[in-house]
Amino acid sequence: MDAAGGITKDAATEYTCSMHPQIRQSEPGICPLCEMDLTPVESGNEDQPTLLVMTDEAIRLAQIQTTRVGSGTGSGKRISLSGKIMADERRITVQTAHIPGRIEHLSVAFTGEQVKKGQPLARLYSPALINAQRELLEAIRLKGGNSELAEAARTRIRYWKLPEDFIQKVEQTGQVQKEVWVKADQSGVVSARKVALGDYVEEGMPLFELTDLRRVWALLEAYESDLPHIRVGDAVEITTPAAPGKLYKARVAFIDPLLDAESRTVAIRAELENPVGLFKPEMFVQATLVASRAGKSALIVPKSAVLWTGKRSVVYVKVPNAPVPSFEFREVELADATHSGYLVLSGLEAGEEVVTEGAFAIDAAAQLNNQASMINRMVSQDGMPQETIPDLKAFADKTFFKQWSEVIRNYLLLKDAMVATKLTSGQKAADALVKSLNQVDPSGSTLELQAFWENQVGSMKAHTRNIAEASMMEIQRKQFFFLSELVIRNVRSLGSGDQPLFLQHCPMAFNNQGGDWVSAQRQIMNPYFGDEMLHCGIVKDSFLVLNSVIY
Repeated sequence: MDAAGGITKDAATEYTCSMHPQIRQSEPGICPLCEMDLTPVESGNEDQPTLLVMTDEAIRLAQIQTTRVGSGTGSGKRISLSGKIMADERRITVQTAHIPGRIEHLSVAFTGEQVKKGQPLARLYSPALINAQRELLEAIRLKGGNSELAEAARTRIRYWKLPEDFIQKVEQTGQVQKEVWVKADQSGVVSARKVALGDYVEEGMPLFELTDLRRVWALLEAYESDLPHIRVGDAVEITTPAAPGKLYKARVAFIDPLLDAESRTVAIRAELENPVGLFKPEMFVQATLVASRAGKSALIVPKSAVLWTGKRSVVYVKVPNAPVPSFEFREVELADATHSGYLVLSGLEAGEEVVTEGAFAIDAAAQLNNQASMINRMVSQDGMPQETIPDLKAFADKTFFKQWSEVIRNYLLLKDAMVATKLTSGQKAADALVKSLNQVDPSGSTLELQAFWENQVGSMKAHTRNIAEASMMEIQRKQFFFLSELVIRNVRSLGSGDQPLFLQHCPMAFNNQGGDWVSAQRQIMNPYFGDEMLHCGIVKDSFLVLNSVIY
């Protein structure tokens, strides 16, 4: 306070918007985006990147609501079960003949043999393949290697799933290959052999049944009286006579909805990792199930509280007895969904308050403040695993670089369809993007890049397919938001392809929760509103071509 009794302004004070934390200035005023009065920046959480402090006005505008999970009681009942090991039905595949022909040689002659993906299984003599090769050589001789006739002949051979080097060898040598190897599509143990030497097989005919036993099921029998105490996600301790004195831990993954009328039991399924092949189908096992809470439901978090990003699940927990409203970023491990929410395996304690409405707004504010959020794990977090986005721009080969550039181009076309608010155009653009994602082959790049890409591409495909199948623009735009977060992550790691890109943000998207996207132009063309608010947004970052590997 000065000599005249007025309040002096602290030169270090910063002012921000409660709904748009990226707005910072040294003097009071109004937000240039929403015209709300700026408020002083709250202090006290600079050293706590997992903790977000919000004003009462921001909480009211974001309509944040919380729910207390669990009551913290339970006796931890232990239930003894017995059962046997079974093969995981999802890991049983049938190896078929992709090409018709006569079996001239079998390299796998008996059941129980272990095979690896790509291993030669049977050698075929195929008149149909011989004719196709002759047609290819004749087409090249008459019309040239770049002719449509030659390409049609190559396509016919490709339909039999023969590799490109097979076609190249035929073209380079001019010699017809009379026999071809059938190679394993997947790794596994041969559980059934369906052909013999000399058999003639048609295209699509089964040759072998392969079972991947690196993960197996323990099928346990539970009596009716035990069912009230058993939930998906409960811990199971398993023993087997094949390994006396050893204890193997698993969790209940499935409870059969049907009761066996004769034994009056229900099948309980747990999944076991089996890297060295200790557990074999039909092997008897004993198990002890640790009920999460005897006679009561397990700890469940409402579905609306969970934010998903790839394989990670995130909730925001209200900090109890805080002097100002504060919310803690928390990664949780969840089991299968129930009708009322998700079963919590770790990350939450009974009695804690989780945000069930407005979690997205909190996460968006955390992102803009460079605090822990769904897509930002690079800040220091005590007791939590740290994740950085690797810089892999220099490790992509020429083929991958071109294919990644094509993915970006198709993403930008999808963004334009969102801007135009055209449902069918978005569906077509999403189909094209899925096709370009399927064509990306990282095998010529480093192992680190291959691992990063394999961890990302599945989620990108899933959200893009959801856009292609959506029947409403609102659904398409929501899925486009999730897809954009993944694309931004990949652009930071892999580069911007063969063109400069701009990271743009609309703070008003999804009821003021905010949304990012990538654009090839600096001018804002908003994909979340289209003509309604075409130029609403800001440029947050740019990605230059020189940051990428140029070939």
